[in-house]
Amino acid sequence: MKIIGTGSVLPKKIVTNDMLSEFLDTSDEWISTRTGVRSRHVISDERLEDMATEAALKALDSAGMKAADLDYIICSNVVNEYITPQLSCIIQGGIGATCPCIDINCACAGFIYALQIAESFNIAGTVRNVLIVCAEEPTRMTDWSDRRTCVLFGDGVGAAVLTEGSNIRGFRMSASSATDKLWQYRTLQPTPYITKEEKDVPLQMKGQDVFKFAVKASSTDITRLLKDNGLKASDVDHVLLHQANIRIINAIRDFLGLEDDKFPSNIADHGNSSSSSCPILLDECSRKGLFKPGDRIVMSAFGAGFVSGAVLLEW
Repeated sequence: MKIIGTGSVLPKKIVTNDMLSEFLDTSDEWISTRTGVRSRHVISDERLEDMATEAALKALDSAGMKAADLDYIICSNVVNEYITPQLSCIIQGGIGATCPCIDINCACAGFIYALQIAESFNIAGTVRNVLIVCAEEPTRMTDWSDRRTCVLFGDGVGAAVLTEGSNIRGFRMSASSATDKLWQYRTLQPTPYITKEEKDVPLQMKGQDVFKFAVKASSTDITRLLKDNGLKASDVDHVLLHQANIRIINAIRDFLGLEDDKFPSNIADHGNSSSSSCPILLDECSRKGLFKPGDRIVMSAFGAGFVSGAVLLEW
């Protein structure tokens, strides 16, 4: 397949590091030097499903396609206000589509997994046009008195439209079960028969473990992906990494031995927006005219599970 349209939407509320320092034992210097984040967009009065619908419509407009032309919608989402129905079904109704739709939860790697699902469906001959929407509000998952986690995240939605083509050159996916490194619990409705203890626990993260996994997984995925396609790192024009932490991005860049200008980044004013991170960055780069026809683009993401994935695209 090939990507023919992109779109993104961010909440209007911008929260700076200085604003966080008003109620947290932290500072702009402490946050920015450790994460690269200086501000982030945070949902206030918006609804995630409305933002997702708007981003989807922007991607369709960018692609010059109507919702009626879609054969499938894939939505990547970790958490939202609905347990059911799935967010993809809400988006389907919002844009006026009639095609099947599914949600996936692959944490921050969701866009890469959605791309692979779309490509597989196309190879199987079941779809021609696919809409992917990554809609995330991780700021609703964190404890806002915990400076280790809440300073990292921002909300947003990124979307892409794919159609038949040969611009997706390959994938490299990986998973390593480590559920105690990055997790959140929530309680469900009680029954008369529940005897186990249950409790709500906000997002928990072992930062050093996540850092080590992210750098190793992304470096390995990209290296193997390029080898599978007979390419060297220097053959790549742009590397779009999940915007989790500037130190992770820099470590992967150093491992690959590439110039800094091949790594576009928006982490400074977006933070980590989970699976929407990659498609938001893709949309912003595309609308800035950064990509030229024929450019080789590698995207790589990593997240809870742990899961990771990389894709090689030709623009």
